[in-house]
Amino acid sequence: MTIVITGASRGIGAGLAAKYEAAGKEVFGTGRSVAAQVQLDVTRPASHAEMAQMLGDRAVDLLVCNAGVYLDKGDDLQTGFGADLWAQSFATNVTGVFLSIQALLPHLRRADAAKIAIISSQMGSDELAPGGSYIYRASKAAALNLGRNLAVDLKAEGIAVGIYHPGWVQTDMGGSTAAITVDESVDGLVSRFEALGLETTGCFETWDGRAHPF
Repeated sequence: MTIVITGASRGIGAGLAAKYEAAGKEVFGTGRSVAAQVQLDVTRPASHAEMAQMLGDRAVDLLVCNAGVYLDKGDDLQTGFGADLWAQSFATNVTGVFLSIQALLPHLRRADAAKIAIISSQMGSDELAPGGSYIYRASKAAALNLGRNLAVDLKAEGIAVGIYHPGWVQTDMGGSTAAITVDESVDGLVSRFEALGLETTGCFETWDGRAHPF
């Protein structure tokens, strides 16, 4: 089984890579740093092309689109949320997801029952909208919408797409007071990915298996 995980240099992505590697899977974890196993800047189409070329003719069984940024955390409505933050956030959290999937479609099509897992957030839910964090919320809502539509278009090709809320996790992004550890999130997400299939494609679920309101 071959797995590609974007944003695997730390946090949830690193935890997923470690768990799959311990289980004997072939894992390609990406990151922007030159120290990453696979160097990938998800905002750059050329970087995606280089990754796809590096993978050669491999079949990719699971693509986890995990790379993301939260640049407007704590911003004030009167003075924050600059246009540059909107552009950077959407380039990573939305366009970066699409480019990852687009670049690896030939590899996913080689697998018998390929899966795509998009890490979104409950902060992208229309039903859960308490205000604030406008850029991050909007980008995660867009990633959710992207995943739902890709699920429709890829179902005929036998590729399942799931969208997931990983929980409020103790990472650099989530903070030390977050509700769950990286290991707890990772264990739950791996179970969700295993359960994903064409009958559930397009799902939006929490790390612990609950259907999440859109």
